This record gives sequence, structure tokens and C-alpha cells, in this order.
Amino acid sequence: MDQIHKSIFEREDAVLARRRWLVLGLCLASMAGLAWAMGKVLDSRGWSAPTVTFLVIYLIGLPWTLLGFWNSVFGFIILRVVKDPAGYVNPALAATPPSSPITTRTAVCLCLRNEEVAAAFGRLRTMIDSVLATGHGEHFDFHVLSDTSDFEIGALEEVMFLRLQVEYARTGLRYRRRRENTGYKAGNLEEFAARAQGQYDHMVVLDADSVMSGGSMLRLVRAMQANPTLGILQTLVVGRPAESGFTRIFQFGMRHGMRAQTTGGAWWQGSAGPYWGHNAIIRIDPFVEHCKLPTLPGKAPMGGWVLSHDQVEAALMRGAGWDVRVTPDEYESWEENPTNLPDFIKRDLRWCQGNLQYLGLLKMPGLKPMGRFQLINAIMMYAGAPMNLLMLIAGLTIAVTPNPPDLATSMAFGLYAMALFLGFAPRLLGVLDTLLSGRARLYGGAPRMLTGCVLDFAFSFLVGPVMMIAQTVFIGGLCFGKKVMWDAQNRADRSVTLGEAIQGLWPQFAFGLLTVTVLALTVPAAIFWAALTIFPCLLAIPFACVTAGRGFSRLLVKTRLCAVPDEYAPAWELLGEEERPALVKGMSASAPHTAEP
Repeated sequence: MDQIHKSIFEREDAVLARRRWLVLGLCLASMAGLAWAMGKVLDSRGWSAPTVTFLVIYLIGLPWTLLGFWNSVFGFIILRVVKDPAGYVNPALAATPPSSPITTRTAVCLCLRNEEVAAAFGRLRTMIDSVLATGHGEHFDFHVLSDTSDFEIGALEEVMFLRLQVEYARTGLRYRRRRENTGYKAGNLEEFAARAQGQYDHMVVLDADSVMSGGSMLRLVRAMQANPTLGILQTLVVGRPAESGFTRIFQFGMRHGMRAQTTGGAWWQGSAGPYWGHNAIIRIDPFVEHCKLPTLPGKAPMGGWVLSHDQVEAALMRGAGWDVRVTPDEYESWEENPTNLPDFIKRDLRWCQGNLQYLGLLKMPGLKPMGRFQLINAIMMYAGAPMNLLMLIAGLTIAVTPNPPDLATSMAFGLYAMALFLGFAPRLLGVLDTLLSGRARLYGGAPRMLTGCVLDFAFSFLVGPVMMIAQTVFIGGLCFGKKVMWDAQNRADRSVTLGEAIQGLWPQFAFGLLTVTVLALTVPAAIFWAALTIFPCLLAIPFACVTAGRGFSRLLVKTRLCAVPDEYAPAWELLGEEERPALVKGMSASAPHTAEP
């Protein structure tokens, strides 16, 4: 590393500690203020088992809500005042000339398991063409790493691969299918990396639904070359344009919230950043030497092979002294999201099971404090669900005590609602940044964007309690050995029948019905304060049917509500084959796609 680059990273190391203390101080000060206010309110009601339970759980969950809030605040400030936010929070990008020569070799790894073959290989073809068009194709080889267990799907994969191999005879295109799914996806990548060590410097990890442009991959490679201490570099992944109403609204909200929150997190996490398991580049040598996952003691679901491998590998990489960083800007890195609520819940519960396995890894030797924090943060994403439910039950118990709801009860629920509002801060600040920067035109203009924000707010209000109940029920099942199958997710647009919605969402409806009935018979006034949770549960079944329905989805597409910029000005990689203009070899790949509608 030359002296200029070395000084950049040394300066960042010198300020990271101060940034982390600042974030910690702000979170603690905010927590102390809210804790004092809640304590005073509950004290006026008189201390009891429900009030103590309410306060304790409120305090346990508050730090994670506040951390997300302060991440988005700092991210918003950086986005507004810094010319190059991504380079500011990630020196690996700032130190990377956009036209520097490529001197390393990279394996692009597409991981498959029982996926829809034509779609997956279509995306692979797109990425090969995009890389070749940059003029640097000789530095990349493409590998299909299959763990497919279905015989017919596996046979079709081989046929599709042979067709591509003939078409791209002069490119490094390879296919390998394992007979045993040892270690799941983590084992698949671990086995490949061990074989690839010495042949490649890096590997770009892709899921079956991933798409990355050649320019995006070149940017990652150049950043790795510029910073020899960089072990993992994660892109900010955004959803591809979708027709499903459910997917459109979800991706629209995430597009705003992720940018502000990820920028703020990268500002103080620095070299101990997150890894999300796909659309990222990994340096192979340290990955092979330091990121071998342990086998958890005991049986599944909490024991055995690690399911959510990404954050563990990031913690091990950082523990060995290598940097793990994120690029918090939208730079031609896409994924697909579930098209309806039942499939969304299924995917989320797979992540839930994987993240809760981290409980058995917190004492793993060799981790640094930030690595353990990342694991705890991942655990709390799901452990918060049963705690929030217990807090709600405790609050309702307080409300139905012989003393009727009074000002203190109203204030307690008001503080609870305030904590929920803080959870919306990343989205709200992301929207504000988009409006102030003038980028609302990329979303069809400010009026259309604000209308989409109203839909997103209502969507989040309805989905949150539904996911809380689903996660709580699932975590309870884990305690008795229940687990989910870690297999291909349904990525196709489809409607949700009333029967399917009832079968999957009856616990939410039952909880909402029971709660509203008890309150109506005891303290009807308390229904108002519990409405944030009760009514989304009562509406879960029709919500699932409507948001996946063709009529609702067509309406959003026709009016272009909740459309992302890629829908107005799609990158070449997102166009259908019949719509794509011919690519020119050596095309510019140094700037993200920023075409305006």
C-alpha cells in the first residue's frame, strides 16, 4: 500500500474510536431520558409485576431502536453535507481511482439450490455480458456452485450450463454440483474457496436472485486492490423493479431507509462493518485461513451447521485483523424480494433460526468486541419480537387493572408509541434526503413519491405486528425443536388465496380477536392505545390477499406508485433481452447508473 493510501486508513482508525464513543453516548443519554420519563409515568400508577415487566422489557429493547435512529440521523447529515458520502465513510472507495488497471483475478460465484433454472441462468448470462462489455472479462471467471438436491432441476442446470458454455466458449465458465449439502451455502462456498486458493485473489458471492453490473464488480475489485487489508466488501443491495404490490411497497420503503441507516452505521463501524452473504466480494486467502465456521453443539434447530453464515464470517475475518466494510450507495447491485406476505414470513423465519444460532457463538475465541456486537445485533433483530409481545401484554394488564386508564396510562402508551416512531426514522430521513437532494424526480416527482410514502407508512404499520407474532410463535417452536427447511424461496409473482392466508395467519388474527374482546369487556378505552398492534393482526388475512392480488398490483404499476428509479430508467442489466441495446466492449463502467426519467 502506498503512503497516500496508508495515511487515509490510519487517519480513519484514529477517529473511529471517538465516533463510537459519541454514538454510544447519544444512545445512553437518549435511553436515560426515555427510561426516566417511563419510570415516572409507571411510578404514578404504582409498582407491580406488570409495571416492572413493562419497564424492564422497554429498557432492553430501547438501545436497538435508538441505535437505528442515531444511525439514520448521522447518515442523513452525511448525505446532506458530504459530496461523496460513500467515499467519506469508506476510505477503500476514496482511495480507488475509477480507471485504475485490474491486476487481480476474481471468481464470480453463483450459489444455487433447487432454484428456477431458466431465471437463474438468465441472470448469469446478463452478468457475463455486462462484465465482458467492460473490456476486463479476462480477469473474471464465472462459477455456478450448485447444491441442488432435486434430480430434474439438477439435470436442467447441467443442460443450461452446457448451452452457456458453448455460447461463451472463450470465457472461464464452470459448473460444480455437490452430492451432499454439507454445511449448506456456507459449506458450498468454503469448499470452493479452498479449491480456488492460489488461482483467484477474490470471489464475488451471488445468490440465485442476484444481479450485479460489470461496473459494480470492477468497482469492488479496484477497492480490494487499493486496500490490501480489506477482507470483505459488501454492496448496498436494492430490490429490482417489481409488479407485485407487496414487493413494490416493501422495496420502496427499504430504498430510502437503508441508504441513510447504512451510511450512518458505516461512519462509526468502519472496518468492522456488516456482511449480508451476497452481492459482496471476499478476499480468498484470509477467508480460507480464518473463516471456517464451527459446528454448533447439539442437534438442529439450534445446533449443527450454521445457517446464517454471513455475520459469523465477517466477525471471524475482522477478528483475524482484516477489514469488513460496506459501500452505502446504490451502485448497480440488485436482488429480488418475496412477492407476498406468506413467502416474506417464510424467508424471515429462516433468517430468524439462523440468527438465533449465534447465541452459541458469542463466546467463540478470536472475535473482537465489534464482531461480538454484530452477532448480538443480529440476535436482537428477532429476540425483540417476543419481548415486544410481553411488553404489550404487560401494558394491557396495567390498563385493565381496577384503576381505570388515566393520564399516566396514556403517557405510558404514548412513550411506547414514540419508540415505535423512532423505528420509522430511517425511512423518514431517507425520504427527506431524497426530497432535499432533488432526487425525487427519479421516483416520478415529489407528489408521487410522497403518496408512495403514505402507502409505505401504512404498509409498515400493518406488517410490523404480523411479523412480531410470527417470530414469537416460531421462536417458541424452536424451544421445542421445531425448524424450517432451508431451501429455495418462491420468487414468482403469485396471488394468495383466502385459504392460504387463513392457514398461515390465523395466530395473528386469533391474538387480535382475543385482545380486542378482552379489552372491550373490561376497559374499552384501552383499545385505542392497543390499536397499533391489535388492528394489524385483525387485518392480516385480507392484507395478505389484497397486497398479492393482481388488481392491487396492476393499480400500483399503472399509476407508478412505489416505483423505484430503476423502473423509470432501468440499467441495461434489468432490461429484457428483447429490449436491450447492444453492449459495446470497453463501455464506461466507472459511474453508477443515474439516468433520469
